[in-house]
Amino acid sequence: MSITEKDLNQEKIYLGITIDVIREKISKLGLELYEREDKVQEFQKFIWDSKTDMDPTEMKSIIATNDAEVMLMQNKAKYLRRLYRVQDNPYFGAMTFKNGNETNKIYIGITYVEDEENDVYLVNDWRSPICSMYYDYETGPASYKAPGGIVEGEILNKRQFNIKDGKLVRAFDNNLNIDDELLQEVLATESNDKMKNIVNTIQQEQNAVIRNVEDKNLIVQGIAGSGKTSVALHRIAFLLYKIENLSSNNVLIFSPNQIFSEYISNVLPELGEENTMQTTFHDFLISYIEEFKEVESFSSFIERYYKYEEPNVDLVRYKQSDKVIEDLKLYVDELLQKIEFTDGIDNRDFTITKDELNDMLKDRYSKMLLDERLDLIAEKLSDNYYRSNKSKARSIRAVLLDLLNIPFNLKEIYKEFYKSNAFVNSYGKSITDNEINETVKNKIIKYEDACLFAYLKSLLKGFDYRGLIEQVVIDEAQDYSLIQYIILRNIFKKASFTILGDINQTINPYYKYESLEILKEVFKTDTKYLELKKTYRSSPEIIEYTNKILGLNHVSAIRKSDNIPVQTKKNNIDELINDIKRLKFEYKSLAIITKTDEESEYLYKKLNKEFEDISLLNYNSVNFKKDLVIVPSYVAKGLEFDSVIIYIDENNEYKNEERYLYYVACTRAQHELIIYK
Repeated sequence: MSITEKDLNQEKIYLGITIDVIREKISKLGLELYEREDKVQEFQKFIWDSKTDMDPTEMKSIIATNDAEVMLMQNKAKYLRRLYRVQDNPYFGAMTFKNGNETNKIYIGITYVEDEENDVYLVNDWRSPICSMYYDYETGPASYKAPGGIVEGEILNKRQFNIKDGKLVRAFDNNLNIDDELLQEVLATESNDKMKNIVNTIQQEQNAVIRNVEDKNLIVQGIAGSGKTSVALHRIAFLLYKIENLSSNNVLIFSPNQIFSEYISNVLPELGEENTMQTTFHDFLISYIEEFKEVESFSSFIERYYKYEEPNVDLVRYKQSDKVIEDLKLYVDELLQKIEFTDGIDNRDFTITKDELNDMLKDRYSKMLLDERLDLIAEKLSDNYYRSNKSKARSIRAVLLDLLNIPFNLKEIYKEFYKSNAFVNSYGKSITDNEINETVKNKIIKYEDACLFAYLKSLLKGFDYRGLIEQVVIDEAQDYSLIQYIILRNIFKKASFTILGDINQTINPYYKYESLEILKEVFKTDTKYLELKKTYRSSPEIIEYTNKILGLNHVSAIRKSDNIPVQTKKNNIDELINDIKRLKFEYKSLAIITKTDEESEYLYKKLNKEFEDISLLNYNSVNFKKDLVIVPSYVAKGLEFDSVIIYIDENNEYKNEERYLYYVACTRAQHELIIYK
């Protein structure tokens, strides 16, 4: 609802005042930081020149003062960067809140702006407790949780703004929730090369995930287009604001591939925060599994299923199952029962019997991992006979390894698993030596074996605990098997986890969750399961089509109809070229999604002479533009495009069991979807 001319003029005046205050702050902060930097440098020079003459206690006190000064500078510099970013667009919404006899108008933006002279906040940070009401309530009774307790009152009015280059383009009142005008405007805009923040249109169900600090771990099931990734990134920004001393260096995001990492790289900086560390599970496997030169990627593992005829599907399916976790644990327990020293140590410095060594191995240190037991025995002997000489401890450990009745060779131990009772009893039959050797062939380990090998290694050697990481975010959660979550939980023992996925977007043909809620078994206490049930990405026509792929009917569409039906056409290269030309003209981004890498490469060769700006994406791609891309289905996940062409090769159509992969491909489209087959 448009506002009156009088209100519009008042809003323009308020905007002008706010921008003036911001620019004055930028100027003052810039000068202050410049002067402080000079002082800090002088201070550090003084410490360096005086270090030989100064009392150690006094020196420690002075260094602590200097560190505090540097920390203060860093915080002010961070705030300066935020102000600089918002100086032409300081807020996006406002609400009038009545609490008792007091009525305040609260403006909401990316960061706070305080007018110290008048002791008021001109703009409140969207993450502050009072601003939660903007996302959670319509006009009427409302409350928020302040540090001192629950504050209750009434929202009298909600207002939204469109500000560009420091000018108020539009302002309107929205006394309903923010599903309406602004959201539809945002949804109608064309997509960009990078994901954008959604801070001005966060919905109530999304806000419940973003602001949850009561539960240590969150597991979120969200349908395609429900904003899972955006919610995860806004949650990170909120936690950085809410949790004292939490920094971007304490947060780690697990993403599906490098393309996805690049795609989301703008969101946190737009929200005034530094980007966090990002990795993939494949990167972890490479760093942890030193015993192999190469580790197959998840994308190659998936490609292997769709491109080739897997010679032993049942065995791969077993390796991907939850049952294998129990079997590996049983195998390791049996191995630890059998392993022992075959002889004692008798050298010129000391003598220790076989029984004494086995007593330490099997009794005294029995609660430790095998690797730790060997370390402790070696250290104990070094302490007793060599005054804790570390070099001697290493030499003793090498001797202990030679004395074991089972060689501590992880490759061989892993291969022996497939001859064990634990495996045969569970799998139902034995496998040949050739099949066993295939698991560790040519210094390259397959993806399905890499996950098992990492788990087996952890049972014998453990992990390096990553204590610096306090928050772990896992996107595309449905593509991680239970064993992977167990591994990650053991690496980041004290961290909180935010896990987001959609069981209907599973691209792993060997593994599927009935519900992500089962992950609560891994994380035990303080874990909450939530669902995001509305989709903001695709038009109702596209959603209706994609629902039929999986037989879904619970998807709630928010985007208004584009009145463009999903088209199905027969493969014809000339017609395909004409469609590409039209869609390139009508939309900002277009993806041609094939089933496999091989098909993407084939089609790219067919089209790159006609379209010079076309780009080919694969698992290893980093920088890309969304204008016109060809991409295989399993690399496209997590991305979205204004228009999508699904290209299906006549010799490689999606089978019934591959319908989830087809669903992933089709749900990338926002406005228009064409199927060529």
